[in-house]
Amino acid sequence: MVLDAPVLVLNRTFAALALTDARRGFTLFYKGHVRAVLPDFTTYGWGEWCDIPVQPGDADVVRTPEMVLKVPRVIQLLSCDRPPRYDVKFSRHNIYVRDGTRCQYCGKRFQTSELSLDHVVPLSRGGVSSWENVVCACLKCNVRKGNRLPDEAGMALRRAPAKPRASPLGLLAPSRIHPAWRNFLDVAYWTVELG
Repeated sequence: MVLDAPVLVLNRTFAALALTDARRGFTLFYKGHVRAVLPDFTTYGWGEWCDIPVQPGDADVVRTPEMVLKVPRVIQLLSCDRPPRYDVKFSRHNIYVRDGTRCQYCGKRFQTSELSLDHVVPLSRGGVSSWENVVCACLKCNVRKGNRLPDEAGMALRRAPAKPRASPLGLLAPSRIHPAWRNFLDVAYWTVELG
């Protein structure tokens, strides 16, 4: 459903803060808390946005009894100057994404239903549940390793586990990043020294 579609939220300086859904985005938009932003950084208030004609074939539209509106895919908060603070939640899903659904012992890619989480240093041996100690492991490798350290089991990690670098969309697959967001997410565009 189009109202569940993700919408990128920016602060007043056009820095990406978060994702919300189109339903909440429209609520904020109608109440005057945000402006719609196009990829060329043009901004629109609610009244201006309502006047934009919808073209035949536009997929992201909402129909009301009075009008048809485009869904803004990027919105800018009008009263938020704070710099973005990103933190990646430590969750099963985000560990699978960080490791690319690849077993960190045998290196093979699996469906998430065929993966488990492994504590590199087992909990029973003082390990903790953290980004730096938990990896994806296929069921076979996890059973093989058991309650041992990788070197004790004759296994090696393909890559040392670490907390992912944070961004509002850092854990989204590139195919899920809407084209309208690209200008606001390209770190190089904003950080490369000019001159």
